[in-house]
Amino acid sequence: MSHPRPDALAHAPLGHTAVYPQHYDAGLLYPIPRTANRMPLGIEEGALPFVGEDEWHAFEVSWLNARGKPRVAVARFSLPADSPNLIESKSWKLYLNGFNQTRFDSRERVMDTLVNDLSRAAGAAVGVELLDVDDEALSPRRLPGECLDDLDIEVTDYTPSAEHLRVSDEVIVEETLYSHLLKSNCPVTGQPDWGSVLIRYRGPRLDREGLLRYLIGYRQHQDFHEHCVEHIFMDLVERARPQRLLVLARYVRRGGLDISPWRATPGERPPAPLRLARQ
Repeated sequence: MSHPRPDALAHAPLGHTAVYPQHYDAGLLYPIPRTANRMPLGIEEGALPFVGEDEWHAFEVSWLNARGKPRVAVARFSLPADSPNLIESKSWKLYLNGFNQTRFDSRERVMDTLVNDLSRAAGAAVGVELLDVDDEALSPRRLPGECLDDLDIEVTDYTPSAEHLRVSDEVIVEETLYSHLLKSNCPVTGQPDWGSVLIRYRGPRLDREGLLRYLIGYRQHQDFHEHCVEHIFMDLVERARPQRLLVLARYVRRGGLDISPWRATPGERPPAPLRLARQ
């Protein structure tokens, strides 16, 4: 499915040839208002039907210490779902590359700079962690729950259709289901975005075959990762009426960045931060 290029992206670095910066420049960050993509889903700013965050990992973070010696780290960022803006990924990459030949007095100074610049661009407080590259927190792990991917189903529809979502009975269950078959496409470049998606809910039992068909339906869909997760969340709320719901996607890294948005009903939280083998 083809989408027109939003006005908000007309001047974004994404999809354009870029000169990689040699020095720090906070002006490289390119915020994109969330509103335009939320309006078609019936999501009103100031009255969000979910809580959540966009968790990013940056694997290509480096800077120079006060004596000019390079330092490296993996950064973990958390943008709140109620921030007015998301940050366009290529602008984020260019911004981080500007640190490569810039001297900082301390690791704390790097952290403070990242927090201040990213929070200003997002319009809300952004969490930042700097992890050593061999930190055990970055070791690959598995998603909890039951995998849907071995279901023997026929698929003919590769665009999202909420018609596939239905409950198999009215028995109230609590379960966690996941699939590694999520794929969507960048709305600007058309490049594929591969990912895994986890759904944890309490409510009428979901039909698993229909749920898997629905998730596979994003295969030709063009949208940002964050909006795909919000689309899935809103469709499940409308079609299945769960009492509690968490939708979390962990996308494969591209350009040294990966993103893992999650959206949930108030009170729900995702599993502890984890990284999958493909990330």
